[in-house]
Amino acid sequence: MHRLTVQYFSPADPAAFDERYQSVHVPLVRALPGIRSFTLSRPRPLGGDGPYLVAELWFEDAGALTTALGSPEMKAAAEDAATYDVASTVMFSGEVTEVLR
Repeated sequence: MHRLTVQYFSPADPAAFDERYQSVHVPLVRALPGIRSFTLSRPRPLGGDGPYLVAELWFEDAGALTTALGSPEMKAAAEDAATYDVASTVMFSGEVTEVLR
C-alpha cells in the first residue's frame, strides 16, 4: 500500500474549516481514481504543537498513487485545499510496511 498524508495546522476559523472540509473537500477526495481508503484524525500532541487535522489517502501501490496525483480529480482537490485559511499544510507520501498485525 502507498499512503498520501496531508496535515493541516491551525485553521483561522476551525468551525468554518471543518464545515467546508466535510461538505466540499471530502467529496472531492472520495472521487479520486484508485483510492482504497480515506481516513481523518485529529491528533492530540503529547507535547509541543501538532496538526489540527490529518488526512490519509490510501492506494494499492505506487502506480495507483501516481495516477491519482495526475488526475483531474486531484487537481480539483488541490485547488480547493489551497483556499483554506490555515497556518500551514504539510503533505508527504510513501510506501506503508505493516510490521505487526
